[in-house]
Amino acid sequence: MVEILGGDFTMGDPAGEPDEKPRPVTVAPYRMMRHEVTNRQFARFVAESGHRTDPEKSGKGYVWTSRWQLVDGADWRRPHGPGDNAADRDDHPVLQVSARDAAAFCAHYGMRLPTDPEWEFAARGTDGRRFPWGDLAPAQDGSGLANFGTVPCCAPDGTDGYRTTAPVGSFPAGMSPFGLLDMAGNVWEWTSSFHPGEPGKISLRGGGWGNNPYCLRVSYRHSNPPDIGLNMVGFRCAAG
Repeated sequence: MVEILGGDFTMGDPAGEPDEKPRPVTVAPYRMMRHEVTNRQFARFVAESGHRTDPEKSGKGYVWTSRWQLVDGADWRRPHGPGDNAADRDDHPVLQVSARDAAAFCAHYGMRLPTDPEWEFAARGTDGRRFPWGDLAPAQDGSGLANFGTVPCCAPDGTDGYRTTAPVGSFPAGMSPFGLLDMAGNVWEWTSSFHPGEPGKISLRGGGWGNNPYCLRVSYRHSNPPDIGLNMVGFRCAAG
């Protein structure tokens, strides 16, 4: 966990989407995980708690190809579908967990999901940067800032070394001002906040392995219902 002292910042991006309209926000002190929750950590949680994820209960999870498809048998152990196996990816972020599953993991260890403002503050700090590392958009040029997809949206791209997920912390050059890693790319991350303007859907942050740089901006958000899992979505916990 990383200690974040909190403070005042401007949330949003004047050149972004309608839900990114800039506004001043004050964030109280809190702590946040340096890395996304891994398959190893989630497996330990399941062993300790007996938790069954929403995709396991429904027997289906969403898998990205050239579009989102609901795939039978996709769950956190087989995030890309029945022919997949996450057992050899212990240090990769866990996938195919719903917002409810993510909240259950955090609560089991005395933590919680971060709010939408907490997530953005942890990613950008107070200087208004557009990405965790600054204002320069990432490129698939070997600069090592993030694990993401094609520059024209949206498809997997292995130029950065990983066609889908990477082990957490693989891109230290993309560190946020507070020392958090993978706040752009690798996987989208659940928050505890509802998406503004989309009642019932939860705000997701950070972009994932198949997204373009526009979606990796610290102010950009996506949304999904709280009871589904996807193979480009994970999470990290906060406390305080």
